[in-house]
Amino acid sequence: MKKLSKPLQFILCLILTMVYTENTDAQILKTLGKKAEKAAERALERRVEKETTEKTEMVLDSIFEPGSKNEGKENSPRSKTHPSKTTRPKNPINTSSPSTMEDSNPSNTNELPTLNVYSKFDFVPGDKLLFFDDFSNDFIGDFPVKWNSNSGGELVEIHNEPDKWLKLSPGFTSQYIPDVTGLPKEFTVEFDVITTGLNKKTSSQSYLSIVVGDNNSFDKPKNFGMVEYPFCQFIDAGIIVENNINGKRALRNTIATDIRKIVLKKHHIAIAVNEQRFRMWSNEQKIVDVPRLLPTNVQMNAIKIGLRGIDTTVEGIYISNMKVAKGGVDLRRRLLSEGNISTNGILFDSGSANILPRSMGIIRQIYQVLQQDEDLKLKIVGHTDADGDDALNMELSKKRAEAVKNALATVYNVSSNRLQTEGKGASEPLSDNSTAEGKSMNRRVEFIRLAKTNQ
Repeated sequence: MKKLSKPLQFILCLILTMVYTENTDAQILKTLGKKAEKAAERALERRVEKETTEKTEMVLDSIFEPGSKNEGKENSPRSKTHPSKTTRPKNPINTSSPSTMEDSNPSNTNELPTLNVYSKFDFVPGDKLLFFDDFSNDFIGDFPVKWNSNSGGELVEIHNEPDKWLKLSPGFTSQYIPDVTGLPKEFTVEFDVITTGLNKKTSSQSYLSIVVGDNNSFDKPKNFGMVEYPFCQFIDAGIIVENNINGKRALRNTIATDIRKIVLKKHHIAIAVNEQRFRMWSNEQKIVDVPRLLPTNVQMNAIKIGLRGIDTTVEGIYISNMKVAKGGVDLRRRLLSEGNISTNGILFDSGSANILPRSMGIIRQIYQVLQQDEDLKLKIVGHTDADGDDALNMELSKKRAEAVKNALATVYNVSSNRLQTEGKGASEPLSDNSTAEGKSMNRRVEFIRLAKTNQ
């Protein structure tokens, strides 16, 4: 008979010991009747067999696949702890917290609906970039150099997210101010938000605020407009709108808009300021539209983001991809009067030609121009930044132009014969490709009206 190896001898001894220990319980059965004794013995045998099999598998796994069981537990979303406040985390934050998994409805998966759902989305980003920061030039664990704050914070990485994220620190008067001032009368603001740890115990006083004010300090502006949206989960806390005109409150109201499911996941905030009017979208849902929130004839000099009511031992709020741009009103008139427009507001998944739904506001305006003039034909030109291979960028720019053409054709039924496409890759940059702002400006889509002689 072949001699067992020492590990297998150890396993066999361990199993026999466990079985012997379990079978000592059978002595109690002597006091029972015969029928009860037999039934109990059968139950005990099944129990011993089950537990012996489980313990044998555990021992085998510990020898032949060390660490496999622990690794499974560590990657389980419910065993993840909230990211600690270390200055330079070794591992990215996992956002698959219990709060993000409460709703298992298929509509809450990462799959995006078809673009037809967003055919009436009307947000149009500004076309002249004033500020952009994805923190690509900052280090993990640091505070970003193009921002100011009275509350601190640090840059972190988040699992399955390509960007860096600023973890906000809450406080009754906490503020985060990007380095942009002298705001025009018409501009747009966009940024992404990720949350972790939100649950039924999250405070009803937990809010993220966006303030447009007349100063860029931490003092309360004399003139401002503000929107605060909630993270509370156990009730619909509502969206707060408030303003000050010449140092006095002129408006404060709570809008009953339930966004509890939206804030559990990564969401995109978009704001359009048109003089006094203040509109705000969360993803593609408009949640605020106040016609006279901001004062007239007052220079706005700052955008301030604040956070309050969050328990940082459990919950976390992170922002990235901050973009401020001039304009954002009506590209249709410019296309008709000037014959061409260039926009970096049509966005795609990184490295692909998949159009992000929040781009549909611009595509909708292009459709309206084509609908107004049935003889109009356009050339759609795609441009990329200089990252990566030139040939791949050229091919990507062509695919992106085609994707815009297909959106116009499939969503709005524009005849494809009225649309030509071209890709120019990174061959015609508008700005320096070494900066985040420059790259953002270079990633664009151009619409050119074709002369009738070319039709």
